[in-house]
Amino acid sequence: MTSRKQALDKANTLIEALPWLSRFHGKTVVVKYGGNAMTEPALRERFAQNIVFLRYAGLRPVVVHGGGPQISAHLDRLGLTSSFEAGLRVTTPETMDVVRMVLVGQVNREIVGLINSHGPFAVGISGEDAHLITAERKAAYVDGAPVDIGQVGEVVDVQPGVVRTLLDDGRIPVVSSVARGDDGGVYNVNADTAAAALAVALDAGKLVVLTDVEGLYADYPVCEELISRLTAGELEAMLPDLSAGMVPKMEACLAAVRGGVPQAHILDGRTPDSMLLEVFTNDGIGTMVVAEADEPTAPVDIYEGESE
Repeated sequence: MTSRKQALDKANTLIEALPWLSRFHGKTVVVKYGGNAMTEPALRERFAQNIVFLRYAGLRPVVVHGGGPQISAHLDRLGLTSSFEAGLRVTTPETMDVVRMVLVGQVNREIVGLINSHGPFAVGISGEDAHLITAERKAAYVDGAPVDIGQVGEVVDVQPGVVRTLLDDGRIPVVSSVARGDDGGVYNVNADTAAAALAVALDAGKLVVLTDVEGLYADYPVCEELISRLTAGELEAMLPDLSAGMVPKMEACLAAVRGGVPQAHILDGRTPDSMLLEVFTNDGIGTMVVAEADEPTAPVDIYEGESE
C-alpha cells in the first residue's frame, strides 16, 4: 500500500513537471536510441513507454536509431568479417546489404512494435524514404593517410517533409540511419550524426542522445565529475581530448545547437526513465549542451507562455 509520504512525493514530482510540460508542449524532440538500452529487454520496453509518455504529454517525439551490435551479430552468423578503420565500420557492398537489412528490416520493426504495443503511434521509415537523408561517401584518415571505408556516408541534405507529415498526423516516426546518395548508392550513416541533422531540419526543441555513460565528465578518467551543463564553445574546446567513443555523440550535440536546436542532451540509456527525468524535472541527470552562456536553464512561468 502506498504511504502518505510516497503519495505526496509523487504529487510533488507531477507539480514540478508542470512548467516543463508548458514549455515543451508541441515541441519536437529527436531521440537517438542505441547502446545497452537497445539490447536489454527491460530497458527496451521502458524506452518505448517513455516515448509514448512524451507523446501523451504533448511533445512530438522522433526516434533515430542505429544498431551496431545487431549488425555485428548478423555478420558473424553469416561468417562475414567486420573491420573498423578510424573508428568506423568498413562497409563493403556485401556488408551494406546486411546493414540495410538489419537496420530497416529488423531493428526498426522491433522498435515500432514495442511503441505500438501502447497504441497506433509508431511508423517506421528509413533515411532513404522520400529522400529524407542524402549522404555522400565519407572521407576517413588514419595517421594522416586516407583509408577506404566503403559505403559509409556523411549527411549532406535532409528533406524532413515526410517526418513533419507523420508528426502532424499524431504519429511517432522511427528512422533508421540508412541514407541515399545522389550517385545512386546507399550509405551507412552514423546514427548520432543523422539524429543531429534531422533535429536541425525539424527545428526541434531538443536533441536527446541515449548512450552507455552518465554524460560528459570533466577530465575522465582522472576526474569523474559529471558536467551537467556547458556551452557549444566550451564543448568545442574539449573535443580534441575526448575519448573516441564520445566524439561522435558530442559532435552531434555541437552540430545540433550550432544549427539552432536550443538544447542537446547526453543521457545514460541504462537508467530507466532517464529521458523523463531530464525533460520534466528541475535537476536533470545528464549533460546538457546549449548554444550560449545566457541560455535559460529553467522554464518560464507557465502563465507567461512558452519559451523558445
